[in-house]
Amino acid sequence: MILTQRKPPDANAVVSLTLALTAQERTRSRHRFEMENGQVVFLRLPRGTVLRDGDILQDENDGSLMRIVAKPESVLTVSAASPLLLMRAAYHLGNRHVPVEITPSYLRLSPDNVLQTMLVQLGLEIKEEIAPFQPELGAYGHHHPH
Repeated sequence: MILTQRKPPDANAVVSLTLALTAQERTRSRHRFEMENGQVVFLRLPRGTVLRDGDILQDENDGSLMRIVAKPESVLTVSAASPLLLMRAAYHLGNRHVPVEITPSYLRLSPDNVLQTMLVQLGLEIKEEIAPFQPELGAYGHHHPH
């Protein structure tokens, strides 16, 4: 299967396969993945394409569709006693160019002991979890993992 086209998320799309990828894997526009059943899938998307949970990819040969899902992975989920404290944490993480998922009630990032210590010192609560990770793409629409 060679996936060359991305379509917008569509809950009603009839897909033949689902591919669960981590946040890092969703930044790969050209890659070979092996499915659990042994089937090989090649991504041949335009360079710089970042996949999001729910995206639909189309096979160049037969037009079949595959849904991308955010694979649960090890993350730190950060919560705060106040919105201001959560905004301060987002500011400090942004200054370090760390991929962060931002929601009204929590921030989520990949595990990092140094950042975890900094966040605890700022007064935030940290929970280590296995969860889907959807970091922001950045102001220019692309993602640079560090």
